[in-house]
Amino acid sequence: MTHQVELSFFSEPRSLGTRVEKKVSLKKNKKPKEFVEAASLSDATEPKVLTVTELTRRVAVLLEGEIGEVWIEGEISNYRRQASGHHYFTLKDAHAQVACVLFARMAATHSSLQLRDGLAVQIQGAVTVYQPRGQYQLMVRLIQPRGVGVLQARFEALKQKLAAEGLFEPARKRPLPRFPQRIGVVTSPTGAAIADFLNVLHRRHPGLQVVIAPVRVQGRGAAEEIARAIEEFSDDVSKIGVVDVIVVARGGGSLEDLWEFNEEVVARAIVKSSIPVMSAVGHEIDYTIADFAADVRAPTPSAAAELLAADGVNLLESAASLLKRLQREVFLKKTHLLHRWEQIQSASLFREPERRCWELQQHLDHSARVLEGMVRHRWEQSLAMWKTLSSQLSRHHPKLLFQQATQQTKTLQRQLTQQVIHQQHRLQSQFERLRASLTAMSPEATLARGFTITRDQQGKVLSSRMKVPSGARMSTQFNDGLVVSVVE
Repeated sequence: MTHQVELSFFSEPRSLGTRVEKKVSLKKNKKPKEFVEAASLSDATEPKVLTVTELTRRVAVLLEGEIGEVWIEGEISNYRRQASGHHYFTLKDAHAQVACVLFARMAATHSSLQLRDGLAVQIQGAVTVYQPRGQYQLMVRLIQPRGVGVLQARFEALKQKLAAEGLFEPARKRPLPRFPQRIGVVTSPTGAAIADFLNVLHRRHPGLQVVIAPVRVQGRGAAEEIARAIEEFSDDVSKIGVVDVIVVARGGGSLEDLWEFNEEVVARAIVKSSIPVMSAVGHEIDYTIADFAADVRAPTPSAAAELLAADGVNLLESAASLLKRLQREVFLKKTHLLHRWEQIQSASLFREPERRCWELQQHLDHSARVLEGMVRHRWEQSLAMWKTLSSQLSRHHPKLLFQQATQQTKTLQRQLTQQVIHQQHRLQSQFERLRASLTAMSPEATLARGFTITRDQQGKVLSSRMKVPSGARMSTQFNDGLVVSVVE
């Protein structure tokens, strides 16, 4: 059995993105232009006079153009952090010192490093001149503790910067397609990485199409080539065709060898891609910025092939397993049916069908008798229950209940009337006795028996002669009238 491997390459003349560095040197026998002009004016009647600003500007041009960016190391002193977020300090050694400034936007990429007096550091920065004071200083771009490699410091700084922008967030990353049919690979076409990748890929899942974008994976300008290849896979579909996933691959190497995959342009191209990107750079212990930016990281190119072909292999294995299971189930079902057929053939129905019919007829008659008895018994039970319920219903018929309630109401009404009459007679007798007692004790009854009642002018009853002064008027009530008198 042979497998056909389809590989596609696309390539265009690419500018290598060369960078030209201009260096200016002062030879012993050659003077700067400014000094030549000053010397030529020495014979003139009047020398050219510079302002302080002009002189400072010339010094700035000379220092910034001649020295530019440098790496220096020393010890921090006079450290202060302004409210604006900018950091100012002096970097010194045993014999000299230089002023340094770390602006807030650059300091954000060094949040893990706590600056303080006495800290020994290595700094990358540009030599500039602070013209208002005529003082040269170092504008810091990278800062690391002494002993950490320069490339490692650049790596950590870029990692923190891109992480702060959210480029490494898991929520941003996309899952790989489950069954990729066409895979785009950005790598060197002559490296061992692509050979390992293809061998593993087509051994595990034959028939997958692979489109290779040949790029340099090391050296100046390689990062730009890698980024352009990712963009072409993502955007230039009409030329290359649609791919399901992009793999950025390279074999192992040192930090310097893998550095092109730590460039910001590569990370941003990976994040910008509309197609999921897998990073397969270096060995398992190697980590690059591309690994953090990619949707999925594979430890090696071979591991990337295993991840992409994993579902295909699992699918084939699952299909083979299901086929074996189906064959086993069919065999068992066939065996069961053959056994059942043998049982049917050996049954009495095939050997003596007439006898079997008689037995079934006898069984049917027996079942009919049993069913008839069950129906009769059930009918008798139902009839007895109906009679019981009918009797209960008759005793609780609404008309009967109404008659009973009416009779009970009349009886209660008659008893209530008798109770009311009896209570009325009792209260009437009690009332008569009380009225006779009140009549016997009333003032009118007392007067009728010959007694009188004497009152003073205010109408109060006089019960003692001591209460009647001489000359007082009083009235005496008899049963048949009232007599008014004066006390003497």
